[in-house]
Amino acid sequence: MTTTPESVAGANPRPYLEVKDLNIRFETDDGIVQAVSGSSFSLEKGKTLGIVGESGSGKSVTSLGVLGLHRTRSNAKVTGEIWLDGEELVTSTDEKVRLLRGGKMAMIFQDPLSAMHPYFTVGSQIVEAYRVHHPRASKKEARERAIDMLARVGIPQPERRFSDYAHQFSGGMRQRAMIAMALINDPQLLIADEPTTALDVTVQAQILDLIRDLQEEFGSAVIMITHDLGVVAELADDVLVMYGGKIIEKGNAVDVFQNPQHPYTWGLLGSMPRLDRAVRDRLTPVKGTPPSLINLPDGCAFHPRCPFAGRNGTRSFTEVPLLRDAEVGNGHMVACHLPKEDRTKIFQQEVLPNL
Repeated sequence: MTTTPESVAGANPRPYLEVKDLNIRFETDDGIVQAVSGSSFSLEKGKTLGIVGESGSGKSVTSLGVLGLHRTRSNAKVTGEIWLDGEELVTSTDEKVRLLRGGKMAMIFQDPLSAMHPYFTVGSQIVEAYRVHHPRASKKEARERAIDMLARVGIPQPERRFSDYAHQFSGGMRQRAMIAMALINDPQLLIADEPTTALDVTVQAQILDLIRDLQEEFGSAVIMITHDLGVVAELADDVLVMYGGKIIEKGNAVDVFQNPQHPYTWGLLGSMPRLDRAVRDRLTPVKGTPPSLINLPDGCAFHPRCPFAGRNGTRSFTEVPLLRDAEVGNGHMVACHLPKEDRTKIFQQEVLPNL
């Protein structure tokens, strides 16, 4: 039997995507924006990772960092490690990352109308995305592949719609066309950045079902970036909760929903409608506003909005909490100064009755 590094290491080869200590900052006239600080996570093929948080929490910046799209910005500084299928991307050349983007990894953007070019037909843009990675493919072959992909994502009359422009599609159809473009090269990592935000609820459900079905078909790893916890509950295997550019809670999706450990996660759950609980007169929003990434508060970035910040002395106001074992099993982690016993008591007695 031939010995390989994987067999020596046992049954734990490197995940398809592995991010280690990712830091992304931007130098601006107002100061340095620390958009992502020390983020680490991994993702296997066939699994879905949900990244949740309010606007400005670092969700989209993280995904664009994985895709290498900050390389075009002269004021951006990216450090850490991003491993995709055994290749390190942060130190790779621009050309190498460009070839991987659209081939091994692709993205579904939030607004396909602005992401797609208004002067070229939808079909021609999908063909171009295919031929960049298949230069030997003929125009006919690429066209047939694009039409087939449009049909697979549920666009009726794909041969005719191939020649239409983005503005001629409805919002749901544009998003389906964007998914077709993202999947045209069978990427093994698909990043969906708020893919259903601008769509009505029935179309949202159709798009989420489509992403799930295509993931099963292609066996892709999926990162779902959203502020909608309902989307995460529907699709994700694991969840990262981000706040102020940092991961403040991560774990199995079921565990995070049923036994959340961070006060910010409690707030997010309290602000979403629930079908499994009695209907309340109104939802409870998280008080206050997200912090400036140029001037984060001292200590825990969430402490100005946290109703429990004063329950551990002054630590929340002076000491940045580290992401650590939440002591509830299954690799659940949290960045909070509250001890496990206090978190459990607060959640059971003060938070859960109001969810």
